[in-house]
Amino acid sequence: MLAATVFFVLPLAALVVRTPWSDLGAQLTTAEVREALGLSLACSLAATGLSIVLGVPLAWVLARTEFPGRAVARALVLLPMVLPPVVGGVALLLAFGRRGLVGQYLDAWFGVRLPFTTWAVVLAETFVAMPFLVITVEGALRSLDRRYEEAAATLGARRWTVMRRVTLPLIGPSLVAGAALAWARALGEFGATITFAQNSPGRTQTTPLAVYVLLQTNRSAAVALSLVLLAVAVLVLAVVGSRTLTRHGAVLGAAGGGQGG
Repeated sequence: MLAATVFFVLPLAALVVRTPWSDLGAQLTTAEVREALGLSLACSLAATGLSIVLGVPLAWVLARTEFPGRAVARALVLLPMVLPPVVGGVALLLAFGRRGLVGQYLDAWFGVRLPFTTWAVVLAETFVAMPFLVITVEGALRSLDRRYEEAAATLGARRWTVMRRVTLPLIGPSLVAGAALAWARALGEFGATITFAQNSPGRTQTTPLAVYVLLQTNRSAAVALSLVLLAVAVLVLAVVGSRTLTRHGAVLGAAGGGQGG
């Protein structure tokens, strides 16, 4: 127990100890760092919004709809959680690249080229982050007492009204928790981003990519940026972590018990 705790804590403690505290403000206000932080914030928020728009309906389907192959569909949705991020980036490139399955038509019909753009960063972050929101919201929907929805329906409320006025408010805390986890995951994404969007300062160089570059040129700035990402991760886990992990376990247990679905 103690050895395992030390194993996890020691690297984080080393990061905190080696942080240039006396020079922290100066390191975090350089043009390169501010640019990376701003781009990361914008892209991660966009990825979180896209995850909500796409992920909430998907979570509802997985939680409330019976259809052949539902277990397979759930596994595919959760796959990015365990897939190496670089592999995810390669998959995105093969799907949305200039000669990709979809990208070739986007280019030919609309002149849209996604790879190596800021939008590629958003898509890469959404790909790796959305499963965290889906699994959290699905868990909330599965554990929700459906009598409230049924009561609203018997009073004449339509399905969309029930969803908007009853279901979403009831699962609101879980939705916020899932969005927070998705945002933190998007903010820290590296592998899929550098593969699908490359590492162009001011365009696709997010904070994790800037840390990688700064390790070669300005170690103090790299450590300072790493501390920012660490602080975000700790804050998110402290606020929503325990509740969400409990729901994760419930959903994965249900998924395991419903392999015939």
